[in-house]
Amino acid sequence: MRKKVVVFSQIDLEVLEKLKEKYDVSVINPKLGDLNEQILKEVTHADALIGAGRLLNESNLHSATKLKVISSVSVGYDNYDLNYLNDKNILLCNTQHVLTESTADLAFTLLMSAARKVPSLDRWVKNGEWTRTIGADEFGQDIHGKALGIIGLGHIGAAIARRGFYGFNMNVLYHNRKPKPEIAHSLSAQYCSLTELLQRSDYVVVVVDSNAESQALIGEKELNLMQKHAVIINISRGAVIDENALIQALKNRKIFAAGLDVYQTEPLQSSELFELDNVVTLPHIGSATASTRKKMAELAYQNLVDVLDGKQPQYVVNASLLSMK
Repeated sequence: MRKKVVVFSQIDLEVLEKLKEKYDVSVINPKLGDLNEQILKEVTHADALIGAGRLLNESNLHSATKLKVISSVSVGYDNYDLNYLNDKNILLCNTQHVLTESTADLAFTLLMSAARKVPSLDRWVKNGEWTRTIGADEFGQDIHGKALGIIGLGHIGAAIARRGFYGFNMNVLYHNRKPKPEIAHSLSAQYCSLTELLQRSDYVVVVVDSNAESQALIGEKELNLMQKHAVIINISRGAVIDENALIQALKNRKIFAAGLDVYQTEPLQSSELFELDNVVTLPHIGSATASTRKKMAELAYQNLVDVLDGKQPQYVVNASLLSMK
């Protein structure tokens, strides 16, 4: 009897076909009604789930009787109730590392766009307002040779640091739970407290994991520590920055600009952020290139297959469960 796999979001079509060749596959479809009800029904006899972007917890998984693995087509896993999965002995796999470089590219895209006022000047030109030589109101800021502060020197943080150090001759500062000399040495990166980093950096990039410690890590107090010409970039999770405090800092020109790919509410339909000319707003596209998303889907597929074949998958979030299987 073939094992059952539930696809709970859109995935790469070639990967979907590969799943169908090997398993009985059910696909959750928003056009067919309430998503949680569909998941609850389909997961009853499912061996595995694959997808991304859905909240999965006891409320929509409690009917599962044989679920072995959730293979997430993402690195972040804050959408999943890890405590519940651990209690039920369900492995959670993710797609680490394959999106590192694409996400670092996106961070620098935001940094450069915010520094040089790219979105507002693009609108200025398209609206026919370019009737004169630009003046001081349209000036941006230099990036080369400036201080780049990175909060969270993991794989993505290190990739951003490399771009700043080697590409723009930037002075790299970083804050992390603990120093990382093995990464910092080649980049001449200086470990410092969060307070010092915010005070000294011309550009601050937030790349921390989403956890209890990182909730509202950057609030009014922290924003007030930053220099008036400073730019802050968030590619981690929206809850890491107090959005209301950031809006006030931008409105009152306490900082120069911000570049955001994540928000407290997603998809973001309306916000005061949209009224500001000193913030770049992107729709959570850190890994959104064709090649990277393809690699993520293929890795998620392989993680799923490995678990169902009784092998150890490459990336497991709750790896402590492996010793119990």
